[in-house]
Amino acid sequence: MSNNSKTSLVAVLGAIAIPVVSVYLVAQLWSSASTSSADLGSPAMSAEAVTARIQPVGLSKASVPVAPGARTGEQVFTAICVSCHGTGAAGAPKVGDNAAWAPRLSQGMATLLDHATKGFKAMPARGGSPDLTDDEVARAIAYMGNKSGGSLTEPKVAPAAGGAAKIDPATKGKEIYSSTCSACHATGAAGAPKFGDKAAWAPRIGKGMEALIASATKGLNAMPPKGGYSGADAEFAAAVEYMVSQSK
Repeated sequence: MSNNSKTSLVAVLGAIAIPVVSVYLVAQLWSSASTSSADLGSPAMSAEAVTARIQPVGLSKASVPVAPGARTGEQVFTAICVSCHGTGAAGAPKVGDNAAWAPRLSQGMATLLDHATKGFKAMPARGGSPDLTDDEVARAIAYMGNKSGGSLTEPKVAPAAGGAAKIDPATKGKEIYSSTCSACHATGAAGAPKFGDKAAWAPRIGKGMEALIASATKGLNAMPPKGGYSGADAEFAAAVEYMVSQSK
């Protein structure tokens, strides 16, 4: 075959191959975009989740509208302390690590509070959130310490002016059961006593309401603390009371 013939053959093959490759690449790009597109119905794409992701860097999560000094230990931990005490960063004792917390808990609340409010080693004063009150810092310490083998007393949150509204188990309790507790208690999943099953609930009710609420709040067996509910302890207690009232 002459050189001219070879050159012509290469040119023809190239003219055929380029469009085929182009079509293939476009098809792959379209397929990738289709499979990786966001699921707009997923929790990660909710308005709340998106807003949280686009908040300005350095915005204190503890600055959400809450009455001054009214944040619970769990709220302070989740908003501020978790960045170090949830990971062990900068030498912070990790929540749940009883061995790491033991020597600190032995110092007592007064010393722990003094260190936390003034700053200690790598930890800045009040965890870097100067708007925290002493009581809020103490609540966070108690929350973390009690999750790590301690038995500290968490300062109570003072009721709002005019007194806190009484929580009605028949309404708030039912609401929390439907949104959270029903995942296991409606089906008996993971050994949870099934809603309305008197025989399954009887030995639990026999321990007394106070003991039942306390164990459920801390978590028991396969159930996480408060069944995964992130609201106030008093609200979760209403859910327990509601389930008990329907299972006697």
